[in-house]
Amino acid sequence: MRQKPLSPASFLLVFLVPVAAWAAWLGWDQHRDVHPDGSVTGPYEAWQVIGLVLTLLAPVYWAASRRHVAGAALGTTAGVTVSAYYDWSDDSSGLFLIGVGLVMTTSLVATFALSTLIASVTRDGRRGGSAQRRGA
Repeated sequence: MRQKPLSPASFLLVFLVPVAAWAAWLGWDQHRDVHPDGSVTGPYEAWQVIGLVLTLLAPVYWAASRRHVAGAALGTTAGVTVSAYYDWSDDSSGLFLIGVGLVMTTSLVATFALSTLIASVTRDGRRGGSAQRRGA
C-alpha cells in the first residue's frame, strides 16, 4: 500500500476538526458532579466522549480513504492532544500531563490502526481496495 503525503491545507483540516469537536463535545462541561455519598465524578459523561470519538471518525476516514494514513493519524492525534492540554492545563496538581500523555498515546495507536484498515479496504475514496483494480 503506497501512502501519499497530506497537503498542508488538508493536514490543517484534519487537525482542526478534532479541536472543534473537543470544544463542541467536551469543552463546555467543566464542573464535577458531587453525589450524595460524597463521591465525585466528571467532568465528562460517557455520551460526550462517545460523541467525540464518533465525530473523529469523519476526518480519519476522509484522509485514510485517500491513502493519507500518517496524516490521518498524526493530524487527529495532534488536534486531540492540543485540545486536552489546553482544557486540562489549569489543574494545579500537574497530573494533567499524565492524562494528556494517555490521550496522545491511545489516540495515536487507535487512529493509526483505523487509518491503516480504512486505507486497505478503500481505494481513492471508493470501496474495494485491490480487488477493484483487478476487475473483480
